[in-house]
Amino acid sequence: MDERKRKILQAIIDDYISTAEPIGSRTIARKYDLGVSPATIRNEMSDLEILGFLEQPHTSAGRIPSVKGYRFYVDCLLAPPKITEQEILLIDRWYEAKARRIDEVFQETAKILSRMTRNVSLVLAPHLSQCVFKYVQFLPLDERRAIVVIVTDNGLVDNKVLELPEGTSMDDLRAIAERINNRLSGLPVDRIKLSLLRDIKDDLQSDAAVYMTAVEALKGALADKKDRVYLGGTTQLLEQPEFRDLEKVKGLLTMLEEEQLVSDILHRQESGSDHPLVTIGRENKYSGIQDCSVIQATYRIEGQVIGTVAVLGPTRMEYGKIIGVLNFMQKHLGEVLKKYGA
Repeated sequence: MDERKRKILQAIIDDYISTAEPIGSRTIARKYDLGVSPATIRNEMSDLEILGFLEQPHTSAGRIPSVKGYRFYVDCLLAPPKITEQEILLIDRWYEAKARRIDEVFQETAKILSRMTRNVSLVLAPHLSQCVFKYVQFLPLDERRAIVVIVTDNGLVDNKVLELPEGTSMDDLRAIAERINNRLSGLPVDRIKLSLLRDIKDDLQSDAAVYMTAVEALKGALADKKDRVYLGGTTQLLEQPEFRDLEKVKGLLTMLEEEQLVSDILHRQESGSDHPLVTIGRENKYSGIQDCSVIQATYRIEGQVIGTVAVLGPTRMEYGKIIGVLNFMQKHLGEVLKKYGA
């Protein structure tokens, strides 16, 4: 790939991302100052097609990028822009105005990403087993029920409804919570086993039935291994020319409703990587998104990877813009979560 071919390929992809229309040699000659004639550009485009970087959808049409062309563009031609100070200020104001709890941070992050990128956004939130236990608290719901609330070091909260044995008092539950917190606070959640919870029972004077009921509720919450996926901007698909086919959109939206499938897609990111992962078209192993690209990045708290943020859209997406946004969000989201979890 010589320098002239690189410039022509970049011009074609930039123009196609902007217009969604096949690009001809005269368009490139007119819009980009490459210092060569349309005939020369046409010859170079023909070579790029033979090399597999371009495709010609119809005999008389111009060219469009292939998956190989997009891959070369992302890997070799792209310099992702940094987001502006104004955009950073808008993001922080959005969180301040709309997020009050940790789960709302994830919901609003999905909305922010979809607004900034004009594509579908996905946020994979960590489950409790990836966190450190901070404390448990029992809140009265009515005479026979209470809510067991579990809080972790990074502010994640889970809760379960607890059916109370007859005669149980809030003093009993407070005593249980105090003992549990004294023994478990600071332990990684995935190290808290039922045998450890049972050991605490011997230290308590309250009714064993109350304690074991509380333990069962706590165990159920701690054993929840299900990832939580937040989506934003699904209606943005309808604005893209590639998704004017409603059957295609319907299939994609149906796939996005499958939380486990979406979670599997987002878990492809290497946990040690600090760079967004770009998967283009047929590089995706799931047939439902092989007309799409997925850009994803992990985010951390105190250096530990705890989740993923991603953008899904047509292969004709603004790769530079989206990579720039995700580069910022993967660093900024950890700080936002620490703030709300403090």
